[in-house]
Amino acid sequence: MTPEEGIRFVEEHGAALEAARGPIPSLAVSIVGGPIRGSWWGHERSHEIYAVTSRIRESEDVLVCKLVEGKVTFVHRRLWPALVRLADEFGRERLERVDSVHTETGRHINVCTPFPEWVPAEVVEKGSALSVDAARAQLPKGLRDLVGKRRGDRPPGPE
Repeated sequence: MTPEEGIRFVEEHGAALEAARGPIPSLAVSIVGGPIRGSWWGHERSHEIYAVTSRIRESEDVLVCKLVEGKVTFVHRRLWPALVRLADEFGRERLERVDSVHTETGRHINVCTPFPEWVPAEVVEKGSALSVDAARAQLPKGLRDLVGKRRGDRPPGPE
C-alpha cells in the first residue's frame, strides 16, 4: 500500500485504527493482509507500515486521536462535523489531536492539542448544524457503537 492509498483507505472507511484490533478497520492489518502478532514494529513489513502511517499523520485531511479504546485512530475530515456534534457523548479527551514530533535527539514525542482547539471554524459550524441523529448516521457502525461510551466503560454484566 502506498501512502496515498493509505489516505484513501481512511477516507473510504471514514476512520481506521493505526494497528490495533477493534470495531473499525486496522490500517496495519490491511497493509500486511492479515493479523499481526505482537507489535507491528517487529513485522517484516514494518517499514511499509511506518511510511504509510507517517504520511497519514501529516495529512491535513486526517485527525490523529485516541478515539477508539485509547488506541491511535485516524479520522477523515468528512467525519469531523459529526465528531464535533457528538463530542460530549464520545468524551472530549478522546478527541484530542495527537501529533508525533521529532525532538533534536531524534526521539518521537506526542504533542496533544485539546478538543476543540484543533477544529477549524467551518467544521464547528457544520457540526453545530447537525442533529444528534444526523451526526450518528454519518459515522461508520464501529464508531456509532462508541457514542455514549467512555474509555474503560464496560457493558453491564449479569445482575
